[in-house]
Parts: sequence; C-alpha cells; structure tokens
Amino acid sequence: MVAKIDLGVHYLGLTTDLSADEFAGGRSGAGYEHLESFAVRDGIPCWRYAVADAVLEQQIFMAPGANSSYLRLELLRASAPLCVTLKPLLVYRDYHAQNRGAEPLRLESDARECRVQAPGPARPYRLSISHGQFNAAPVWYWNFRHRVETERGLDDAEDLLMPGVFAADMQVHLPLYLVATAEAAAPAAGETVRSAVTAAAQQVTSTLPPSAPSWVRTLAQASDQFIVRRTLPSGACAPSIIAGYPWFTDWGRDTMISLPGLATALGRHDLASAILQTFAAFIDGGMLPNCFPDGGEPPAYNTADATLWMFHALDDYLQARADPELAGRMFPILMDIVRAHVSGTRYGIRVDPADGLLCAGQPGTQLTWMDAKHGDEVFTPRVGKPVEISALWLNALDVAVRLAAQRGDATARSYCQSLLTRASLGFARFWNAAGACLYDVIDVDGTAARDARLRPNQILALSLPYCVLDAAQMRAVVDRCGRELLTSYGLRSLSPAEPGYRGRYEGGPRERDAGYHMGTVWGWLLGPYARAHYRAHGDARLAQSLLEPVAQHLNSDCLGSCSEIFDGDAPHAARGCFAQAWSVAEILGSWIYLERKINP
Repeated sequence: MVAKIDLGVHYLGLTTDLSADEFAGGRSGAGYEHLESFAVRDGIPCWRYAVADAVLEQQIFMAPGANSSYLRLELLRASAPLCVTLKPLLVYRDYHAQNRGAEPLRLESDARECRVQAPGPARPYRLSISHGQFNAAPVWYWNFRHRVETERGLDDAEDLLMPGVFAADMQVHLPLYLVATAEAAAPAAGETVRSAVTAAAQQVTSTLPPSAPSWVRTLAQASDQFIVRRTLPSGACAPSIIAGYPWFTDWGRDTMISLPGLATALGRHDLASAILQTFAAFIDGGMLPNCFPDGGEPPAYNTADATLWMFHALDDYLQARADPELAGRMFPILMDIVRAHVSGTRYGIRVDPADGLLCAGQPGTQLTWMDAKHGDEVFTPRVGKPVEISALWLNALDVAVRLAAQRGDATARSYCQSLLTRASLGFARFWNAAGACLYDVIDVDGTAARDARLRPNQILALSLPYCVLDAAQMRAVVDRCGRELLTSYGLRSLSPAEPGYRGRYEGGPRERDAGYHMGTVWGWLLGPYARAHYRAHGDARLAQSLLEPVAQHLNSDCLGSCSEIFDGDAPHAARGCFAQAWSVAEILGSWIYLERKINP
C-alpha cells in the first residue's frame, strides 16, 4: 500500500534530500551520504542522519496485532529551526506484482491526513501526521527500478503515486509521527505503540537461558515477526506462522517445522497449542495442507511430510507442557492420519506392506520439501521412498505409540507398535555401506533403484527423537555430511562432488528453480545438523558452536533475521527470502536445546 516515504529536511538555509531512489533512467537522491549510523534496537530499526550540526533519528515499526505502520522522527540535536518533508509513494497491489501505469487511486485529504481508496472492494487506508500539515499535490513517479528483480529475470519497474507532501517543524526531543493504517479505528498514539513494541521484544527474550548471547536474543526477537492470524473455515481468526518474507504465506510444512523453535522453546505454550489446533482444522484425507493459496482458493495438499512434522511438533509441545486436554483432542486425529497412510491417500502416499516404509509421489509431483517446479517441470521429484519421509514416519508412529499408552488404549498402541517395529526393520534398507551414509531415495519410481547422491535429508534421521541407526552409523552419517555438505550458514542440498551440483543460485526463474535443491545451502538444516552432531558425538558445547557463525549473518543481510538460502560456493551469499521462519526457528530452537544439555 505504501511503498516508501522519501524524507527531506530544510536546515540552515539548505534543503537536503535524505532519500535515495533509483529509476530506469538513473538515480535520484543520495541520502545515504548523510547516514551517520544504523542499528536495530529491541527489534526497531533506527537510522540517524547528520545534516551540518543537526542529527535526525528515524524509526519504523508496526503496531502489534494491527495493520498500522509508524514512522517516528526525533530531532536529537540542532542549533537552528529544522523543517522536515515526507513524501509518501503509494500503490495498492499484491506483493508478487509490480504496478505499471496510473492506477485509479481516489484521494481525499484534510490538514493532516490523506485517505486512499483503490477500485472495487479494496481496503481503504490513510496516512496522518501527529503535527504539521499535509499539502495535496498528486503526481505519478514513473519507472522505479528494482535491481534485484532484474537479477531474478522478473518485472523490475514500477510506477508509484505521490499524493502530496507532509511537512512539519521539528523541535529537539519532540517526536513527530507519520502513521499509515488500514484499520477503521483511529490508530493508537505513537509513543504507546513504540512502548508496546519494545516491551514485546523484551518479553520474548525473557524466557531464554541467562547465558544466551546477544545474537540468540536477536533471533528470539525475530521469531515474533512470523506469527500471524489466519481465518478458519468457521470465519474465526486463529494464529499461524508465515513461512518467510517477502513472498510466502503460511505453509503446513514450514509451520510444523518452525513451531517448536518459534513457540514451544520460548515458553509460548498457548501459542503452540493454538497453532496446532488451527492446522488440525484443515486436515483432510489424513493430510495437512501444504499451502494456503494467496487468493483464498482451497488449500493444496501436495505434501508427504507436513502431516508427519505435525506429530513431531505436537510431541515437542507435550514434552514441554503436560496438556491432557489437547492430547485427548489430537489423539483420534493422529490415529486417523496413521490409518489413512496405511490404506493410502493422495499422490500415491501409502505404506508398503513389504517393509513398512512410506512410498510417496507420482509422475509430475513434488511432495517433499525439495519441491522445486517450473511450469510442469519437476526438478527433484524424489518419487519412491525418500529417507526423511521414512524417518518422519517412524517418529510419527513412536509418538502415536506413546500417546496410546498414556491414554490406556491397548488396541491403538498394539496397532501402531506393530507398524513401528516393521518400519524400523525396513529402515535398514537405507544404509549405504559403500558410501558410509544413507541413500536419499530407495525404490525410486517404484523400481529397485536407489538414489545414492549425497543430500542432507538423511541428517533428519538422526536429529528427530526416534532413530534406529547404531552409534557407528550415526557418526558416519554426521561426518560424511559435515565433510561435504556443511557450511557456516547451513547444509548444501547436494554435495559438490555430485553431478549436477550448482554453486550459485542465480539467473531467471527457471534457472533458479533448477538450482534450488542442487547445491544451494539451506539455513534451516543447520539446526538439525547441530542436534545430530551432538547425538553422534556427545559434545553439546561443540555442537552448539556450529551455530555461532549465524551471529555474523544477522548483521549482514536482513538485519536481525536469517535468510532462506545461500550460495553453495563461497562466500555463500544470501539468497531467496531475506527472513525465513524455519531458518530462525531451527537455529534458535537448537541453540536452546543444546544449552539445556550443557546447563541442565
């Protein structure tokens, strides 16, 4: 709705532009030349601009639980009167698109406010200033250039409407607020919201161990950014987890992987319980949705692992908090899921009675987290029995066995135990003695073929609670993955020694999709690797140290958050979403888990 706000000041007879824009025809403004410092304090980004002997601080934050954003200006030092101007650049579009041409935005204004209405059923929004005035003077700015979109082979130009100029005289230490809101009610006072944001950032770190370093506290603060609300089929709102910014919604797989680190590990037990119940409401045919489409269409169920990750998320929650009521509510749902997988559900997902392992996939589908697809072209189909799907199946059955025992349901316990025993024996088929690791997929495409390429999926067989590998096998898997897949920021999705390895995640959409899981480093896998390393070698402090390089990353890309992916080749440039839920969650949750091993 509001793409940005260009800031300018008039001071000591000079007008200084503190913005910096790039257009198709060149650049405009060099505000960065006046940028004295930048910092993130309690989750709030703070810019300080120096103009002659004056210092102006800018902060931007959102009101918790509301569609309202605040830009706060405070004059920290000045020897003469200073006037600021703020030029908002407006649009009304989906975050996957660019606006081209003069969009028919209807504008209304008064002395301190501008109201914006897009065509049709669009939600109106407005901008207001705490003191000063608004001078209406609408003009279109053409052909803003987005250079990263150029690199990605996407539409890289956009047109934005400047409706007029907000102007105000500043006094030292008397803050000015510009508020943009899509709420019907009047926005809360700026200082009230700022205090609430600061308090929330401090609250979310209060449950961390006292030994937590600053970078872990930063991750904890970042965790709150992914918690959102979703509308249930009943029309009620319930909490969910955004997979990543700027272009993902909430996904079943990402939510269940992220939930332990973003909620349970931080003591947010009510939140974890609510999210589990949110997603349980969408289970259909024994499956959790893969994603909720952006346009409100029905959920898509093309995933073999999201449902199984829910067993792990629930078990992690119940280990942290005794909740017989939720366990009782979820247990019949879990048993229905187990039976659906035994009898067979969508996309060929079923238990193979020969070995008790899960088969998954059909031609043209991509059901695992390695789900890259461009048009009808699937790059990592992994049809057959993927190693992490079987590892998740074993863990799901183990959870079901323990819950059935707690509830005194001997029939369910015996049923799940027989499935677990058979699948545990069958899992031995994944052992690749020649490679001293696990096969990535066995019974590929329904044949006897085995995919021996070295991928990181096998590490989940060790990081999940239930593991059937012996001590020597665990050490071999961890050491092999550490030797060929481990980087400072995550695990490569394919060993550089394998044919087809791609060390750079670059190019247009098809080229990037083709390389998404062919060597690209995934940040979320660093957490499971650290836990697997501890399990194999027994040194929690050493395993925890594997997470520490993330402290450098937190200060280098999207400040205070973890990226989705990185190049497989050095220097491992960050790519993809600049803030990814499961990257934050797995690294944060694993640090807390290992810290409790070090300091019980």
